Amino acid sequence: MKLCIIGSGYVGLVTGACFAEVGHQVICVDNDQRKVDMLIAGEIPIYEPLLEGMVHKNVGAKRLSFTNSVEKGVDESEVIFIAVPTPPQPDGSVDLSYIEQAAREIAVVLKDYRVIVDKSTVPVKTGEKVAATIRRYNRAGAAFDVVSNPEFLREGCAVGDLMNPDRIVIGSSNEQATALMKKIYEPFMAPILVTDISSAELIKHAANSFLALKISYINMVSRICEASGADIENVADGIGADKRIGRNFLNAGIGYGGSCFPKDIAAFIAISEHLGEPFELLKEVQRINRTQCDRFIAKIREALWVLKDKKIAIWGLTFKPDTDDVRSSVAIDIVNQLVAEGAIVRAYDPKGMEKSQQMGLVPGVGFASSPLDAVQDAEALVIATEWKEFSNIGFQELKALMHTPLIFDGRNLLDPLVARQFGFTYYSIGRA
Repeated sequence: MKLCIIGSGYVGLVTGACFAEVGHQVICVDNDQRKVDMLIAGEIPIYEPLLEGMVHKNVGAKRLSFTNSVEKGVDESEVIFIAVPTPPQPDGSVDLSYIEQAAREIAVVLKDYRVIVDKSTVPVKTGEKVAATIRRYNRAGAAFDVVSNPEFLREGCAVGDLMNPDRIVIGSSNEQATALMKKIYEPFMAPILVTDISSAELIKHAANSFLALKISYINMVSRICEASGADIENVADGIGADKRIGRNFLNAGIGYGGSCFPKDIAAFIAISEHLGEPFELLKEVQRINRTQCDRFIAKIREALWVLKDKKIAIWGLTFKPDTDDVRSSVAIDIVNQLVAEGAIVRAYDPKGMEKSQQMGLVPGVGFASSPLDAVQDAEALVIATEWKEFSNIGFQELKALMHTPLIFDGRNLLDPLVARQFGFTYYSIGRA
């Protein structure tokens, strides 16, 4: 099929590449000419495993192309996906200006029937607003249908998630539009759930909020483990062995971050309040997540007494491994708190250092060339992101480089017994 993706960020670019991979003809549209030029030149503006090779392969096969022209994308495609940013506003609600702009731009050039798909994560009832906007600004009176098709991509494994999805949700009230959407997803061999548009829009916010709830729940249990001498890993294994619960998202740590969970939970709280049904449980999820980071900083402060002029190594800046995304990263929050208290911080991250510097997120921080370079003469090591390469570094080599053998493991990445056998004073989350 001929498809257009408006927006070439994480969601748009991965979606476009994967659609092209299964044989569709895809045009990715973006209003950032610099990004379009980069993509045409073969440069990928984000790091996502497997993405670069897939983009290059499908550009070479002429199934994937890039442009800044919405008109070209709409004219040459049967289905138009809107995958533009939906950033949070100060009150937690969603800024829908990019969605509205995309709808207006589509409306101006729309001449014949098209299916318009909300791929971005949007509040319930957004589909109605998109349809109303297109009707208002489309002077040709062209027929169209609006569909909701939420994405469920996890950064770091987004390509795999789209190529092998758990489910595909299609919110549609029109049989023709539904049939076209099913045709797009035929190659993916996944269960398809067809709902009304409002239900589809709610599914994404409800799903992400539930996953965040699991994280805050296990982090709260980790505090009880610390107070009682229990081990959170054993407790999480016992809980997760129940098939009704599952082990995923039951990893205690310094809290969730990134561009999705904080934004989506705040949005769902705002949505529920707007609808007159305040979601107080999610406010507690937010509070636990926020204070989890504070408790971790308190551990560092208690052990080092005074943070001023202490040399502290940081492993990890991204909000999770296998991505270069540093937006709303708890690791960044920790770094900045340590710097604010006068610590001398030297950080290393396999993919996140360049973006941290470009975005000005960690002023006053030194950047290391490797994990071992970061710990040279350090009085403490803080593990803030669970990159696999960090777990492969030997304790003996680590101890030889550090001034003081002190580790604060915010992701429970290392084995506490082995660390202590090598003479480290080791702190983690919910483990004795």
